[in-house]
Amino acid sequence: MTNTPKPEVAIKRELVGNRDNLKMYFRYNDKLLTIIRTIGKFKWSPKMRCWYGPFSPENLKAVRVAFQEVATLIEDVSIYNAPIPNQYRDKPEVSDVQNERIQAYEKYLIGKRYSKSTVLTYTSFIADFLRYLGDKSIRDISNRDVEVFIENVFIPRKYSISTQRQFISAMKLFSDLHPDCKIDKLKLDRPKKSKQLPTVLSQQEILEILRCTKNLKHRAILALIYSCGLRVGELINLELRHIDIQRMQLVIRNSKGRKDRYVKMAESLIPLIRNYIQTYQPVKYFVEGKPSEKYSANSIRSFLKKSLKLAKIQKNVTPHSLRHSYATHLLENGTDIRLIQTLLGHSKPETTMIYTHVSQSSLEAVNNPLDVAVRKFLVKDKGNDTLSIGPSTEK
Repeated sequence: MTNTPKPEVAIKRELVGNRDNLKMYFRYNDKLLTIIRTIGKFKWSPKMRCWYGPFSPENLKAVRVAFQEVATLIEDVSIYNAPIPNQYRDKPEVSDVQNERIQAYEKYLIGKRYSKSTVLTYTSFIADFLRYLGDKSIRDISNRDVEVFIENVFIPRKYSISTQRQFISAMKLFSDLHPDCKIDKLKLDRPKKSKQLPTVLSQQEILEILRCTKNLKHRAILALIYSCGLRVGELINLELRHIDIQRMQLVIRNSKGRKDRYVKMAESLIPLIRNYIQTYQPVKYFVEGKPSEKYSANSIRSFLKKSLKLAKIQKNVTPHSLRHSYATHLLENGTDIRLIQTLLGHSKPETTMIYTHVSQSSLEAVNNPLDVAVRKFLVKDKGNDTLSIGPSTEK
């Protein structure tokens, strides 16, 4: 007799109408619906496709108590940090003219064949920028306005350097669309990227994480991300029809840079994948939140954090660290760097070369000059070799 897995309830904390709210996501389930209606203060949002209500420690506790026996709670890390309200929400909304500018900008990006994600991100930046400027004419917008927006909005919100670089890219395109403005795009400088090495797990740590991930669905997700070097977005968008178990291949469609690629699956992964599909019976996507609907990236981050805690791994690990580990382990196993570039879907070999800096085999191949010096000038003492850098025994 097989145990039926408990339904999953994902909870996260987020602003709704600039107010601190608790959101709950779960697949349709009569029992869970009955429970959520008895808690009170929570209502269904067709637009967000979740149940939500005001956040408070009491409401969070009520949710935990209500679902702890009948469901698997997946708590996003956001529940531990209060979201930052949009301090510019009360500024005047963009005017009709500015709204037309925003729509024209969006069409401009679409016409240049930017991805949906880029169009959404860049357009939201421009909308926020125009909202901040209020009634200021497009013709009067200068480089200093961009700098002030960064100083008063990006810095207080603690946006990352990569986000600021994206905003500058959005503004350069905005100046192309509106040559009548005073923005000199050649003088719009992007801050330099942080050159941080990726976090890499050992193969033993990978296996320990999988061992500590008891939920079959979660284990299948983490195993597939690592064994195929997937980005989280690629895993979420992966459809069942793109999995060829017979040939042990995945086809990744329309990934970053609108590229397709094939990835080889691990032979040891096949039984786990078969077991997962037979148990959960996904309809369209390999992993689903609701039937035929994509899974949440935040849910993956949440249960990975729990597995790391159980595995007693202190490193700062994200789902993308599994992809980094995959690439590094391939390099350590002797796989050609150009093949790794193809498997990862990198456009430039320079991007893949970063793994040579974290590869253990590459580091071990380095002949440390201190060791060379010590071997060269060994001190002979009664037929025994003694390192010359040791403490002196003479008085």
